[in-house]
Amino acid sequence: MQLPFQVDFSGKVAVVTGGAGVLCGMFAKALAACGAKVAVLDLAEDKAQLVVDAIKADGGEAMAVKVNVLEAESVEAAHRQVLKTFGKCSILLNGAGGNNPRATCDDEFFDAATLADPERKSFFDIDPAGFDFVFGLNMKGTLLPTQAFAKDMLDEPGGVIMNISSMNAFTPLTKIPAYSAAKAAVSNFTQWLAVHFAKSGIRVNAIAPGFFSTAQNAKLLWNDDGTPTARTGKILRNTPMDRFGEAEELIGGMLYLMDNKAAGFVTGVVLPIDGGFSAYSGV
Repeated sequence: MQLPFQVDFSGKVAVVTGGAGVLCGMFAKALAACGAKVAVLDLAEDKAQLVVDAIKADGGEAMAVKVNVLEAESVEAAHRQVLKTFGKCSILLNGAGGNNPRATCDDEFFDAATLADPERKSFFDIDPAGFDFVFGLNMKGTLLPTQAFAKDMLDEPGGVIMNISSMNAFTPLTKIPAYSAAKAAVSNFTQWLAVHFAKSGIRVNAIAPGFFSTAQNAKLLWNDDGTPTARTGKILRNTPMDRFGEAEELIGGMLYLMDNKAAGFVTGVVLPIDGGFSAYSGV
């Protein structure tokens, strides 16, 4: 892996939840390239193992651990497994999260005609259980791993926690109210944790990615024939750099915030990496 700059995490144990995903798998590989022993946690253990295999092929050290970040017992079991194999966690990246169709609606602006159309879903048709799932996956999925792994950092100052927020936290996107609310909560929780652990030697920050074209959101951004969707047009018109981000462009911000030498006095920050999206009013 080509890193934007080199950071030395030798001797540190890094835990990455959601580590089988595209972005968090990349983060896990970057941490390993910096010398950390990386525990790749995910509900899909087979996919987490693929990330681990790639890390080992590059000479790194990693392990795959199955976990359900919505269940405290599962998270604690994962914690025990990491502790037994690698030792105490000193870097935690809370990357588990995502959206779900049950928590979305079809209209950007309310349209009464949608109420009478069985093929479309209005705000009033959003499944409360789906909303709970999305909110819990992002927010509770950040809380529980932090409760488990931050305990390891209390005895040795220098621990680092990084959460994954989103542009939704700054300005909620249409159609996805649960995900927007959840990421706003993650940003707020990041600041809360930063204050709570400030005298314990643990720094807590977050990155807020803008728009990146990945396999997960391909259907929203691209038509079947490869042309951009209307939503892609809106995104790019409101991104001053006029393009989607490249996944690798997140690594520099992540490494900076995690490095105690570079960012030792930085805590409670939610760093936008968004091509200027959060700075642009649209006019």
